Amino acid sequence: MSRKFSLAYLTIPGTNPAEQISIAAEAGYDYVSLRPIPMHLPNEPLFQFDKDKKLFNDIKKSLEENHIRLLDIELARIREDLRVEDYESAFEAAARLGATDVISSIWTKDKTYYCSEFAKICDLANRYSLRVNLEFVTFAGVVDLEDAMEVLGAVNKDNAFLLIDTLHAHRSKVSPEELSKVAQDKFGLIHLCDGPAFIPVLDDPDMIGVAREGRLYPGEGSIDLKGMLLAMPENPISIELPNSKEMEQRGALGHATQCLLKAKQYFADNEIE
Repeated sequence: MSRKFSLAYLTIPGTNPAEQISIAAEAGYDYVSLRPIPMHLPNEPLFQFDKDKKLFNDIKKSLEENHIRLLDIELARIREDLRVEDYESAFEAAARLGATDVISSIWTKDKTYYCSEFAKICDLANRYSLRVNLEFVTFAGVVDLEDAMEVLGAVNKDNAFLLIDTLHAHRSKVSPEELSKVAQDKFGLIHLCDGPAFIPVLDDPDMIGVAREGRLYPGEGSIDLKGMLLAMPENPISIELPNSKEMEQRGALGHATQCLLKAKQYFADNEIE
């Protein structure tokens, strides 16, 4: 199989980056996706390798020893209480480690504000030859494909791309037909997971709960993954599949390994390149 896969931070959350890299390598991934930018959550483990020289060196050593590459970093969020300028040090450090991409999402409904801030993120990332992948999130500010494409059109930045998360796409009722109408060169990274067919209302605990700790292995849910994947180019896939029960039962390595095995099996069964 020619498709490249990355192990996303949220799949085994809280794992030290150097350990995540070795787990990804042992499980057979091509890349890792790390989270140096804080989410400002209670009791959040911080892995700010842009501010921690020892952690940066540990990551660099782990990448070299495990013969694996850093694909992207997250999460450059846009929200009124956050300064996008603060992300630059993470961009710079990630680029030094070989990253090519940044993930961004929007958590406000102020269109003028978020278009301006997203343009700033693109310009900051461009200083380090990084691509910015805009992800729409069902319970955020920009929640669907139409809104995300409007942002990309408004900022008109060469390094701005669309990230499709298969769970959020399903829950925003994005069809493969709609995806097929997007210019192929505007797609960036793909976040892969499966999930239940049921789409909860916005204030249902399952809306956030499933997204953060109840995603399913490819083929074990009801999302039209095949339709989505065939509508998009053969871009790298970051498996973002947080599942607290599987993590508890299998451990980080076991869960990460199962994610990749199930993904590759799904691709083979459905004849997807």
